[in-house]
Amino acid sequence: MATDREKIFPLDNSNHGSLFRSAVSNFSKKKIGIVSLAVIIVLYGWGITAQWTTPYGYDQQDLSRAKIEGRSLGCASCEGPTLKHPFGTDRLGRDVLTRIVFGLRTTVIVTVVGIATGSLFFGIILGLAAGYMGKTVDAVIMRIGEIFLAFPGLLLVLIIASTIRPRVVELVKTFEDITGIEGIIRLGIVDYFVVFGAMAAFSWVGTARLVRGQVLSIKETPFVEAARATGASTRRILLLHILPNIMSPLIVLVSMGMGAAVGTEIILGWLGIGIQPPTPSIGVMIFENGNIGVLRSNPHLILFPVGVVTVLIFTFNLLGDAINDAFNPRVHR
Repeated sequence: MATDREKIFPLDNSNHGSLFRSAVSNFSKKKIGIVSLAVIIVLYGWGITAQWTTPYGYDQQDLSRAKIEGRSLGCASCEGPTLKHPFGTDRLGRDVLTRIVFGLRTTVIVTVVGIATGSLFFGIILGLAAGYMGKTVDAVIMRIGEIFLAFPGLLLVLIIASTIRPRVVELVKTFEDITGIEGIIRLGIVDYFVVFGAMAAFSWVGTARLVRGQVLSIKETPFVEAARATGASTRRILLLHILPNIMSPLIVLVSMGMGAAVGTEIILGWLGIGIQPPTPSIGVMIFENGNIGVLRSNPHLILFPVGVVTVLIFTFNLLGDAINDAFNPRVHR
């Protein structure tokens, strides 16, 4: 039988489920949001399945179609867009479309893992701890976050990626020599680890602050008080009563943060401290062809990679706006 306190402060917080269903229903009515989500799914899905869905290998060369002309930045014999190569070929005769798709795979790995480990895993855990525990725990976590925020985010990522990578490479080389395992560096695993590790190192702060603010307002509500009164553990309260009620703003934050994560990965590659060749990266493709000579003689080498990145970031921004409107009750009054 329910106690008197349970009757006064019911533990049922299923209203959150109805709000979530209402938000999903509102989102389904937004054509721009649906189209943006479809474009993202197609691009990311193509990147994930690049190994099986691209017509060529990303390092497959046809030197009969291309040549490096001494110190020239252009490539007069690069092939432009054709039916066989819709996005043309580069200096070494490699299919540009194939390399862009494999570059999308790199973007998927880096952004998804970076967001999952930084914004979500660390951000949620530290935000829940700071908001619910309060006092010393809250002060320590928030002060550490403020130290990270004192540095420009991109600059901090650049510092971490450029200083840690050489040390990680040396450790992995030693590991390969001792164990006889080869290919860890060649496959770009070290680069992936360094880049999404650098992104995770600072991306948790915004999520933690958002979660902390939500927890501070929710932890004094009647259903949380009732859970405490019935002897529920802190873990149960956080996971079953508080976390489900802060998912809506988290979904909005992640959807809008993915575009920024994509931009960060591209910039790291463009600066030469992201994913290293031979692993394809759209940022590296833009860096290699980012000059006026290429734009004049072989614009397909720069326009197609930039165009794909533009579409991806633009659709993430549109998706974020649509989700924000769907979860905002004031918009639907």
